Amino acid sequence: MTRLAALSKLWGETADRAQAAVPDSAVEALWRALNYLSAGQLYLAANVRLDHPLQLAHVKQQPRGHWGVCPPVNAMLAQLAPLVANRLPGTDLVVLHGAGHAGPSALAYAYLSGALRIDGSARAWSWRALTRLVTEFPNPETFGSEITPLIPGVRYTGGQLGPALAVAQGMALDAPTRLVVPLIGDGECETGATAAAWLARRALVGTGEHGAVLPVVLLNGLRMGGPSLLAGMHPSDLEAYLVGLGYQPFISDGSDPAALRQTTRAALHSLQPLDADGTQPMIVLTMPKGATGPTSIGGRMIMGTPRVHKTPLSDPYRDSEEFAELKSWLGSYRPLELFTSAGAPTTLVCQALPTHPEPSAAAASSPSVRRATRTADVSAAIRGRAAGGGFRLFSPDELTSNRLILAQDGLTPPWVVEILNEELCHAWSQGYTESGRDALLATYEAFAPINISLLAQQLKHRRLQRALRTPMPSINYLVTSLGWRNTYTHQYPGLTGALLDMSDPTVHIYCPADRVRAGTTLAGMLRSQNQTNVLVADKHSGIEHPTSTINAELANGLAVWPHLSHAGRPHIILASAGDIAAEQLSVAVKSLRRTHQQLRVRYLHVHDLTVLGSPVVRSAGLDRATFTGLFSPGVPVLIATTGLASSIYALLGERTDSNNDRFNVVGYRDPGRLMSTAALLRHTGMAAEDLTRHALALVKGGHP
Repeated sequence: MTRLAALSKLWGETADRAQAAVPDSAVEALWRALNYLSAGQLYLAANVRLDHPLQLAHVKQQPRGHWGVCPPVNAMLAQLAPLVANRLPGTDLVVLHGAGHAGPSALAYAYLSGALRIDGSARAWSWRALTRLVTEFPNPETFGSEITPLIPGVRYTGGQLGPALAVAQGMALDAPTRLVVPLIGDGECETGATAAAWLARRALVGTGEHGAVLPVVLLNGLRMGGPSLLAGMHPSDLEAYLVGLGYQPFISDGSDPAALRQTTRAALHSLQPLDADGTQPMIVLTMPKGATGPTSIGGRMIMGTPRVHKTPLSDPYRDSEEFAELKSWLGSYRPLELFTSAGAPTTLVCQALPTHPEPSAAAASSPSVRRATRTADVSAAIRGRAAGGGFRLFSPDELTSNRLILAQDGLTPPWVVEILNEELCHAWSQGYTESGRDALLATYEAFAPINISLLAQQLKHRRLQRALRTPMPSINYLVTSLGWRNTYTHQYPGLTGALLDMSDPTVHIYCPADRVRAGTTLAGMLRSQNQTNVLVADKHSGIEHPTSTINAELANGLAVWPHLSHAGRPHIILASAGDIAAEQLSVAVKSLRRTHQQLRVRYLHVHDLTVLGSPVVRSAGLDRATFTGLFSPGVPVLIATTGLASSIYALLGERTDSNNDRFNVVGYRDPGRLMSTAALLRHTGMAAEDLTRHALALVKGGHP
């Protein structure tokens, strides 16, 4: 049996098992329970099971949250739950919420499945827990109102808006028995990341043995503020569009849970692995946004308008007509059939649900990049890590240009994926690492900033995730093809500054002085956990510096270079950050030592920029005593950085102990026109002769 047939058989059999074990009535009841809890979280302050007729005292005075996306999300969660409950040993089904506003749905599902421990107790269900789930929403100090990793089972923060499909693809790589189901809002389909991911699947063919992705487009007719473009297409045009992208759409309006179940089952029987070169199934759910909720109120339409996005009834506590509509709406779900008086889902609902094991907190572990075996260069470090398995390199079609030597017998290794799209490379890498494997994204320095928004959102996701003390592989970027040796349009070192501005303690910006240091650092990055590592290293080989301080640079983030330094208190402190900066500044120091023998110099190389920042903000920030010992008070300091001077000044500005006015930083400045490498060095003051003059002027108390 081929792998294609085996995967289809695996998940098709799972659907058949679920169909036999779980009656349609249980799936329908689960959908009602999810819808009821989603609406209840928005509106109910008491009487959470409607044991008594609804009264004003039971209604929240200021309802908050999002309703519109919940019913279609709930419909798919109800369909997928029996598959999770009946999956075969060794298989894995992961749901990704592309719509960040479906927080009430995710919370409702986590409660019903027993994964949510609201009271921190061993019991998942209780009357107190159910009451707290509903009445304390939006839970700003606990779970929040939107999709975050604080909700059990959430692997992706939907607020990233766009890359859910690509992240799902990354999760399925090298996981042959995994099925990932991204729930994609039709508004998200207007984003570049989603639009590119449909076609990008083709780049994964022949890159290994992968699992499957079953995309579900929630074609509910509306994005947040108006009609969505995809929903406006004629059905035949929509089908032709999706078929042209390489997908077989299974379309359902979801109004009949049993019919939707048959549609889902048919899609699973057509499933193919990501690495298959053929048509892939997908589900298009055309259920209206806010389905099962109010249609109109006081002659004003709600269904099919932006009013359904948040709270379709804005003030039922004060508006008697809205209160009557709310009473009818909540009652339509028949909650007494869904929940016991002890707060548990009834036997009927439980038939459709998986059971969750008791959650356990994993001890946090954060191996850093402070110890590593010396490696010849970044290519050797990548090949060495790939040999151990569980690793992927993603690059936007630039490996050859970036001079990464990875080919085996003249062929690109299967663990390498190239596509001309930085966003997809990041999303694939994110999916891969969020499912426990190591990845590296290698790209041009000038194009890496395209991913700033994606990185910011992933860091927020991980910051919340760290509260759960779950060790995760690090986020790893190799930023190369630096602008110093590139054309004007390829000059912009903005990624590092943006990451530093986020003040995330996991961020490390490595600026090694030469290729051996770069390779050694990268080898450590690819073994680390819970960090966000950016390695800035030029693709061109430059000066190779003495290696005696490599261990100190890795351990401490910077080191004095004794071969360029004098003993005792210096007249000036010179520091480099980055290979091009080290190349030019080391030449300048040698010139100074030759022409001004009485001048005492201390030379530092800053290997990790974050050591310059405050230890209160940065995990690697130097303590006050160490910083003062290296940067002696009263001594002028000249720092040459391959990046932006503003990044260094911002880091120093976090300190109250640095006497910032004595620090002078030289870095990249946009020349505003085409310029040779030599001319750019002179324009920025980075050329060795300019650094020499600058240093002498500082010693004399002047300015260059």
